[in-house]
Amino acid sequence: MAERRVTIGWAEGLHARPAAVFVKAVAATGVPITIAKPGGTPVNAASLLGLLALGAKGGEEVVLASDADGADQALDRLAKLVSEGLDELPAAA
Repeated sequence: MAERRVTIGWAEGLHARPAAVFVKAVAATGVPITIAKPGGTPVNAASLLGLLALGAKGGEEVVLASDADGADQALDRLAKLVSEGLDELPAAA
């Protein structure tokens, strides 16, 4: 299973607008991805409610994971989005 540990770059964490940006970006990858706090229960990263329930704050670490084809590239792009607090998914390399 591929995974990336990422520190959240949005000051407000994964709440409201950043959560919506992240969920949209996950859906755009077409890859099933989970997100969790280290040692926590993973939730579907494409679920806004699951993401909000995670309660991830700015500066906290989260773990993005997937075992699907294309996971490495998708996780790299999502990790960049989260760590840099971007407003949209970075272009594919």
